[in-house]
Amino acid sequence: MSDAWVYVLRCRDGSLYTGWTNNLTKRLATHSVGKASRYTASRLPVELALALPMDDRSTAMREEMRIKGLSRAQKLALVEDSKSQAATEPAR
Repeated sequence: MSDAWVYVLRCRDGSLYTGWTNNLTKRLATHSVGKASRYTASRLPVELALALPMDDRSTAMREEMRIKGLSRAQKLALVEDSKSQAATEPAR
């Protein structure tokens, strides 16, 4: 299991939310009940669009900031690219 994660959520209104965590399962549960951030709480339900494992929290925070600086189109492309890569990777 990874020490840190960067994630992108797709909100009910179609907006995207980017964050990082060291416990992805717990953080997603917190978002789902409207307790993780004011932004996502007002846009429930949310769904996980992308989760990227990171080596450590400082790497995760840097990647979060990089993704937050992307345009919406670039974020959507990142999500789609991730889905494409997952579909072509062999099962383990």
